[in-house]
Formats: sequence, C-alpha cells, structure tokens
Amino acid sequence: MESEMRTVPRPLVRTNQWFIVLSVVLTWVTGHEVILAIPLIAGISGLFFHYNPVMRFARLFLKKKPSEYIPEEYEQQQFNQAISVICLALGLIGYVMDWTFLAYTFTIMVATAAFVAILGFCIGCFIRFQWKQYIYRRSIRQS
Repeated sequence: MESEMRTVPRPLVRTNQWFIVLSVVLTWVTGHEVILAIPLIAGISGLFFHYNPVMRFARLFLKKKPSEYIPEEYEQQQFNQAISVICLALGLIGYVMDWTFLAYTFTIMVATAAFVAILGFCIGCFIRFQWKQYIYRRSIRQS
C-alpha cells in the first residue's frame, strides 16, 4: 500500500523564503528589530498549527491548481521552517538584548540560507539528508 507524500507548491515555498530574506534586510536597513517577529510568528504558526499565513496569503495568487506546480516535500519544509524559526528567534533575542554579534550571526545565517535556497541549493535539505544518513549508518553498525 502506497502512502501519498504531502507536498507544498514551490511558489509558496519561494514566497516564504523571499519574505524571510526581505524581512531580515528590512530589519538591517531600518534598525526596527520587531520586523523579525513577523516571519518568526508566521514560521511558528506553520510549525505548530500547520498554518503559515504568508503561504496561505500567497496561495490566493496561484494561477494553477496547487498540484500543477513543482512539489516540495512537506516534512522537509517543516524541518527547514524549524531551522529558520530558531535562527529568527535567536536573531530577535540578540537585537532585544543588544547582543549585536548574536543578532547579526543568526539573521545573516537565516537570510543566507533562504536566499541560497531561492537560488536552488537547500542548505536545510542537505543537513537533513546528512542527519538521516548518519542515523542509517549508526543503525547498520548496531545491528
């Protein structure tokens, strides 16, 4: 029996990635760290309630049925979203606590990862793949 893999249309994923990049850049340019809270809250909502308002809004602009777009694996997107939520949260904490190094380190990481993903290489996918390989190799050694 085959189980159907849950997917997300690529344009929705790209919209979320651009939203993260632009929010971080806007934070750097304006100095208003509260801007980081917007993609952070959207990401947390996506992780815990499976409702990302950025993606939901972008869905209104799809010209084709969602199934007609290149699919992105839902579980992978959740993993990537978890990484971005952690980075955005640590970046926001850095700004609020006036820990500039922490703020810039994590906002640079999340913006770079999102932008590189837009360009075609998913850092989160690479990390998840390597982790799964590690778990698999460890299970082979133990058996």
